[in-house]
Amino acid sequence: MTLVTAPPRPDSRGPGPGRGGVDRSLPGAWFLVLPALIPILVLSVGPLLYGIALAFTDAQSGRTEPTSWTGLLNFRDLLRDTLFWESFRIGLMWAVGVTVPQFLLALGLAQLLNRELRFRWLVRALAIVPWAMPEVVVGIMWRLVYHPDAGILNETLRDLHLGGGTDWLTGLATALPAVVVVGIWAGMPQTTVALLAGLQNVPRELHEAAAMDGAGAWRRFRSVTWPALKPVALAITALNFIWNFNSFALVYVLTNGGPGGRTRLPMLFAYEEAFRYGQYGYAAAMGCVMVAVISVLLAVYLAGSLRGDHDGRHDRSRRRSLRGDRGRGSGRPAPDPARSPARTADTGTEAAR
Repeated sequence: MTLVTAPPRPDSRGPGPGRGGVDRSLPGAWFLVLPALIPILVLSVGPLLYGIALAFTDAQSGRTEPTSWTGLLNFRDLLRDTLFWESFRIGLMWAVGVTVPQFLLALGLAQLLNRELRFRWLVRALAIVPWAMPEVVVGIMWRLVYHPDAGILNETLRDLHLGGGTDWLTGLATALPAVVVVGIWAGMPQTTVALLAGLQNVPRELHEAAAMDGAGAWRRFRSVTWPALKPVALAITALNFIWNFNSFALVYVLTNGGPGGRTRLPMLFAYEEAFRYGQYGYAAAMGCVMVAVISVLLAVYLAGSLRGDHDGRHDRSRRRSLRGDRGRGSGRPAPDPARSPARTADTGTEAAR
């Protein structure tokens, strides 16, 4: 008699101790993490904790008396400082004014680079050139572009008979928009690369099926592209907002916070208080406030991401349950255990004998 046996079911349990896996409780594993953990603790966590402690003191440069603990005095002074809140407002305007156009332009450029174009490799290489340039170099280059007498921008406007005598970086009405343009140009490549990676993960078969159903370009983008691109878009937008809000070097090189404080971002204001006026404790309190604001924004983003993941898993499980209900209600007879393949093979063998 020939027996036909079903293949053994794979073990769905993950690797663990005693099953060829890695024992996470192994004490020696921490030594493998230390080479990467120690620089983070020394260069990031340590200064952060020291700065938080410094915010509760009256630390100043050039004083002979020892630093004393002042509690929340720096934070109370900060709440009444109109210059700080003005810089905070300018920082929000800068972050929003750079992040939103940056995302929209990067999305269009990513859509273009995702197509089959001639010399696409060259266009992609040129698109990331601003990303490879240091912020100081970018600032110096754009200062030359905005130069009132010899800058290429004013020269072009003169050739077109559109004026050309504007001092872009020192005008009260033009300084912030001019700096925002530079911020958009400098940060757009990294957003483009992230969105292009997300677009390349969208199956082309979905676009072809939607096109066969008569969907236009906007409908395909809204129904096919955007749902797949949304997690990447939210992540890169949140990171760009945090990065732009903390921007320092680019604006420092371009305008140094001027004219009249019109481009004084919060980081620039804290820098001036610490290294120009020597108010280390007060500047540390500003840093704590900015860290708190960024932490709140990051918490909101993470909460939204986790809620989106939970809703997605819930929708998938609901669709699976609905498919199971339709399968059970379709009137199909349940499989007979007596007619299993192994049983059928045994019966056939007995009949042949």
